[in-house]
Amino acid sequence: MPSVSCPHAHMMFRQKFDRRLYASKSDAGLLAVTCAMLVDVSKLALRWNKPNKLILRAYYFQNNQIISFERSVCICLYEDRNRVGHLLRFDGAKERLHLFKANLRKDGSFDAAVEGCVGVFHTDSPYYYEVTDPQAQLIDPAVKGMLNVLGSCSKALSVKRVVVTSSFATVAYNGRPRTPEVVVDETWFSDSVVCEREKMWCALAKTLAEDAAWKFAKENDLDIVTINPAMVIGPMLQTYLDISDDAMNSIAQLCDGSQTYPNASLGWVNVKDVANAHILAFKNPSARGRYCLVERVVHYSEIVEILRNKYRFRKFPDKCEDDKPFVPTYQVSKEKVKSLGINNTTSLEQSIMETVESLYVESYIWVPS
Repeated sequence: MPSVSCPHAHMMFRQKFDRRLYASKSDAGLLAVTCAMLVDVSKLALRWNKPNKLILRAYYFQNNQIISFERSVCICLYEDRNRVGHLLRFDGAKERLHLFKANLRKDGSFDAAVEGCVGVFHTDSPYYYEVTDPQAQLIDPAVKGMLNVLGSCSKALSVKRVVVTSSFATVAYNGRPRTPEVVVDETWFSDSVVCEREKMWCALAKTLAEDAAWKFAKENDLDIVTINPAMVIGPMLQTYLDISDDAMNSIAQLCDGSQTYPNASLGWVNVKDVANAHILAFKNPSARGRYCLVERVVHYSEIVEILRNKYRFRKFPDKCEDDKPFVPTYQVSKEKVKSLGINNTTSLEQSIMETVESLYVESYIWVPS
């Protein structure tokens, strides 16, 4: 993954309502989200029956999928206004979208925004491609940012649930073998010692941040649910490809002259499914714990083959980056995520096509017809 803030952001639905009536208004509508992966905001919208105010700290791929809410007032919290300009193109943005500057790492930065929200999506986490100081660049900001947002949520009497965008990186890296017959599920937790030993700094930061979230939630009686997606690809709403969009960048490189493909087997999932999972995790009263979201685990050689079969007139890498045996694939259980109402996810083939089309439209790659 490239550098900058990671696939997550802050969003909130705000609605003025009498706190005395709060307990009986299960559909009262204020939600907050933190996201760096811009998810098709118009698709990730909660269809509330009453006017709401939404606060979105939008950055990258997944964020964008959470902004367009029927009859909602949207508030976008940002650090760089240039990153959120595309949101102003949404229908009704002039009347319903308001941009405010906020800082994930500043204590109390979200207190006022969270106040009055019934739900919060925390999806933001720092990420850097070239890490020289893991503690300062990734770990401290990820953990402090998590606790800062949750701290604001715990102070707000209105917040019913926090949905945290975690990562499959907090699940898979514990030293246990991952082979075709192995089924990984939500009971797996990445081992911080393993992550540190292997210098998997982003995975380490995310693992420590999620661990801090669960401890905070238990100590402060805060209802949280985590969504743990694998590599997220699919349609983009933003006009730029950020360096933190690792999955999107990897597809772009395969389409744009790379001579080799990585010797790695990874899980993949469509951003629209990730967005939908967040909404369902908030709306479903019985949602609990963690939810792995992986359509399929494949080796990069299979990604290349899917691309080659679809775009036959384009040259794709035909050899692996090393001569070692291919890293084996493994399975990821979908049983728990089905309880959210997600029985089917977008096929990997379709997700790759949507990714390539988005990259082509935004002129990041050229694909002959």
